[in-house]
Amino acid sequence: MFTLVRSRLRTAVFTLSAVAALAFGGTAATATTGAAAAPAPAPAPAKQGPTSVAYVEVNNNSMRNVGKYTLANGGGNVFDVAVVFAANINYDTGTKAAYLHFNENVQRVLDNAATEIRPLQQKGIKVVLSVLGNHQGAGFANFPSQQAASAFAKKLSDTVAKYGLDGIDFDDEYAEYGNNGTGQPNDSSFVHLVTALRANMPDKIISLYNIGPAASRLSYGGVDISSKFDYAWNPYYGSWQVPGVALPKSKLSPAAVEIGRTSQSTVASLARRTVSEGYGVYLTYNLDGANRSADVSAFTRELYGSDAVYTP
Repeated sequence: MFTLVRSRLRTAVFTLSAVAALAFGGTAATATTGAAAAPAPAPAPAKQGPTSVAYVEVNNNSMRNVGKYTLANGGGNVFDVAVVFAANINYDTGTKAAYLHFNENVQRVLDNAATEIRPLQQKGIKVVLSVLGNHQGAGFANFPSQQAASAFAKKLSDTVAKYGLDGIDFDDEYAEYGNNGTGQPNDSSFVHLVTALRANMPDKIISLYNIGPAASRLSYGGVDISSKFDYAWNPYYGSWQVPGVALPKSKLSPAAVEIGRTSQSTVASLARRTVSEGYGVYLTYNLDGANRSADVSAFTRELYGSDAVYTP
């Protein structure tokens, strides 16, 4: 039996140092970032099989690690999507509004997009920013109005445009709804948020880490936002759980593994099941700077028929 693990390194998301200016709209963004558009990627060698995703805890590790793995057979990228983990949805008790916050490590990645993000995009790897609750009562599921949800959606899409990112990932954990006098989850909030975000960035990725109150509130007022997501994945590492989102199998990852912690036998078993049951995504978490070629090969052999090669 697989062990359910939902291991998110708390320090990666709760660094509220003296960086109020690092919140979206603050003064900390450097002039070197500009309105960066991602460069056109060089064609990656063809790879047949599921889309593979790598979350990276940027408090501790570099996004560049995602680009260090290729397939021995053909040379294609092992990973197709790299997720920056994580920005936060914070709450301003003065204005009583949610805002987008970057701790100093997320800000560093964004400010150094030329070395942390562009090299991945040039290989054909999409780079997505994950947004996570931060214990302050603000979450995706408790915007009090459509206007408030749309305002936050604009902050998200403006960030994607400013830093040349490929999309946004929603992770509704650690919001602690009700803190700071905030409201409890409501049925309209996430629907309004995702609808507005999709309208703002029709050609970018929107993914769902399938957990929390937002993930169970995908329909309101005759609008179902399931089809507005590009991907949805299981949030429990070392397990198999089909996300309850009305998307085709090609956009779902029932498998979720933590690299270096989930056993290689489980990693391989979940990859085999992904292929045999016709799912199109395979989720991995916590890729670090060590040579993890053995752990990575455990799933690439099953997904792509090839070992993984690590190039420092």
